[in-house]
Amino acid sequence: MDIISVGQLNELSKYGIKSTTKATENRNAAFETIFEAATGMIKDTNYYTNEAEEAEIAFSLGLMDNTHDLQIAQQKANLALQFTVAVRNQVMDAYKEIMNLQF
Repeated sequence: MDIISVGQLNELSKYGIKSTTKATENRNAAFETIFEAATGMIKDTNYYTNEAEEAEIAFSLGLMDNTHDLQIAQQKANLALQFTVAVRNQVMDAYKEIMNLQF
């Protein structure tokens, strides 16, 4: 029996712990980037919705007489909301599929 090889196994386990920690850190970083992207998407959607509401109010008060700008603001808000809802639906479908997995 070679005792030196047992000592080498102890050193390898140290590296295994570090690699597991690094994988956990990578997963956390990946989740953070996805979460930040989702938060940014919601902020953009809110911005476009508020901009469309302000354009509607300005048009109704007579401060703006260009219907073209009003329609553009409404269309931007509509597309941003549709995109956000579509992404949310896909995330919910993925979550449901993961929850239905059996190990």
